[in-house]
Amino acid sequence: MLYTAFEHQARAMWPLRAWARAAVPMLGNGHGTRSQRQMAAALETMRLAEITHQRPPWDIAKVGEYDVVEETVLTTPFATLTRFAKRGAPTQPRVLLVAPMSGHFATLLRDTVRTMLADHDVHVTDWHSAREIPLRAGRFGLEEYTEHLMLFLRAMHSDDGPGSHMVAICQPCVAALAATALMSADADPAVPASLTLMAGPIDCRISPTAVNALATSKSIEWFEHNLISCVPLPLRGAGRRVYPGFVQVGAFMAMNRQRHIDAFRNYYVALIASDHAATEPIRRFYEEYLAVSDLPAEFYLETVKLVFQDYALPRGELRWRGRTIDCSAIRRTALVTVEGERDDICAPGQTLAAQDLCSKLRPYMRTHAVQAGVGHYGVFSGRKWQQHIYPMLRDVIHVST
Repeated sequence: MLYTAFEHQARAMWPLRAWARAAVPMLGNGHGTRSQRQMAAALETMRLAEITHQRPPWDIAKVGEYDVVEETVLTTPFATLTRFAKRGAPTQPRVLLVAPMSGHFATLLRDTVRTMLADHDVHVTDWHSAREIPLRAGRFGLEEYTEHLMLFLRAMHSDDGPGSHMVAICQPCVAALAATALMSADADPAVPASLTLMAGPIDCRISPTAVNALATSKSIEWFEHNLISCVPLPLRGAGRRVYPGFVQVGAFMAMNRQRHIDAFRNYYVALIASDHAATEPIRRFYEEYLAVSDLPAEFYLETVKLVFQDYALPRGELRWRGRTIDCSAIRRTALVTVEGERDDICAPGQTLAAQDLCSKLRPYMRTHAVQAGVGHYGVFSGRKWQQHIYPMLRDVIHVST
């Protein structure tokens, strides 16, 4: 019912999009009366505030002197392993950048990819929106997510070179650590040479945030009953149970409601004034932020239950295909944990917990950093990511290669 109602509302907005497109030229050339410009600005602001399901383009055409071409290395019904190939570049360390499956597309990591491309051969887990995945593709839970990481690392592996490196951001840190532990226990030749966990919920018992409190305030049955919907016809994923991306993004925006209200108000005022320098960053941010991706219900519910309610990994109770995940099996993979001092989604200490779980790692293979003055997104994007966190990460990767 919820998803069907959303689709009906989205279709009702189609005329607004057409009106907004027609009105935009009036804002750019300064023509029209003030009332006409105000109406055009209002239409464009309403258009920007609309939720879409279209993955934005990566828009990474060049890095330094090299042209960048997107290549598909491997595709499953649930994800594409995308490589950003630099034409003519020398051989560089291969990195699997693990994007979160949390209501947005992997393109949210555009700044992370662009920064890492300067010194690495970057591959990304480009997750597909569950509303586009037919029922016949089967289930996709936390086990399947973990399996995909191992599958992608093997696809990237070269028999005549060192192992790849894995960098997980936020939610997938648990799956990335589990995949590395499993591959280490099996002496898999594709086990990553280094594993970087950035702002991830390894142990949510430590300094719980409002997000953690919400996850434990309700039963898993409540989450399933109230937040899971079926994809309606005529979408390709019709009948698949999902946690809709528009619900996730709506919850995130509600946490910082006034900030978003102010941003749209500033956008409206800047449009009337034809202040392109002010409107462009706001437009880019919301066109990305409001492009949502649906999560398979199994993955969402298992993540809430196992990661945020049961703390299965730090308790030694997380299992994959019947096998208990033992992080002490990790002995040859350098471990980097990174946290943001002001992170109100994944508090400092929650990611650091991975260092204790990997009890057999030697001290020289461990690195931990807390970036002062940044919140959750500042760990992997923005100026401090580029100037402070990335150089440290780059050095560890190159030493471990």
